[in-house]
Amino acid sequence: MQLSATYPGLRVLDLATNFAGPYAAMILGDMGADVIKVERPPTGDDTRSLPPQAGGMATVFSAVNRNKRSIVIDYRDPADREILFKLVETADVLIESFPPGFAEKRGLAFTDFAARNPALIGVSVSAFGDGPLGQTMPGYDALVQAVSGLMSFTGNKGDATVRIAPSVLDLTTGMWAAMGVMAALERRRVSGKGEHLHPALIDTAFNVMNHQLLAFFATGREPEKLGAGAPSAAPYGVYRANDGELLIATASDAQFPRLCEVLGLDAQGVDPSLAGMEQRIARREEIDRLIAAKIATRGVAEWLADLEKARISCGRVNSVSEAIHLPVVEERALFTQLPDTPVIQIHLPVDEGRDSVMRPPPGLDAHRAEILAELAIRNTRGNGCSWSSQ
Repeated sequence: MQLSATYPGLRVLDLATNFAGPYAAMILGDMGADVIKVERPPTGDDTRSLPPQAGGMATVFSAVNRNKRSIVIDYRDPADREILFKLVETADVLIESFPPGFAEKRGLAFTDFAARNPALIGVSVSAFGDGPLGQTMPGYDALVQAVSGLMSFTGNKGDATVRIAPSVLDLTTGMWAAMGVMAALERRRVSGKGEHLHPALIDTAFNVMNHQLLAFFATGREPEKLGAGAPSAAPYGVYRANDGELLIATASDAQFPRLCEVLGLDAQGVDPSLAGMEQRIARREEIDRLIAAKIATRGVAEWLADLEKARISCGRVNSVSEAIHLPVVEERALFTQLPDTPVIQIHLPVDEGRDSVMRPPPGLDAHRAEILAELAIRNTRGNGCSWSSQ
């Protein structure tokens, strides 16, 4: 494979930890940027120690830190600080996720960096921005899901509130941050000036709830817990067959009579008033009970064969182990086994990302010597040395 050439020569400093900021930096690295991960002693990024581990490296860390080089910088050490600022002078982009007040107390605010490099594009990733909430509340994905209202309609009616399992706000905020950088690079190409971006998980949360929020503004009704259902369509949900589960998604009026015919409900004289989506939504639970009783009588494969023939949107509910072996996964070339490492990586969902050469996630401080050599600075600390705790 050939290295993606979108951003050759672009240098990104990744001072962020956990998921959102590092993911933004990884996206740019996949597109050809030279990403230097600046980590704090003694243990580096917080996710390096999390279970499970593969080949001595945390899978959480591996998921968002490929195509990077690592150097450890002690912000309290004058020599290390100078290394950081020399790196800033060579950089195009700096991404950080410092806790509130951390940067200002240590002279690591964007204004400090911009004084050394006026063309620098800074990205400060946070959970709640710079206001009072951002100053007092920790910035975890699940916490933002809760505070934003996103969790209030996630799960099944009557059940305890649950979070969306993937770190959806961290990852999508990382995507927004990367898109923001791309736009800022274009603006800088014209103006020659850097700028400071402030992506926040709370902003992302309200964006991913866009149609639920617009519905609330229009009607004043709170979004409901619908399990696998959809607020604007019915029948739409997961139904249990006698050997597994399948999802049926009838998102149009045209599909409903065909679904009734396949299930044999047309012979039972389905109420003509259910022809419209709004009427079906109002009687969602009644319709679901009728469908569930029918689906329970046969196997998933039998139902899928008949439903697909009738052009009904449907699919088996797979486990992860089943899903990764679907033919479409190989067709889309989603996974890459990196050489000399047990780590499997997932390509970005853009065509260009499939052409990127992936260097494995870096060991802590593994590239200190080569980075310092590029800066013409003598390496006074060998890899693997210990630091006092911060």
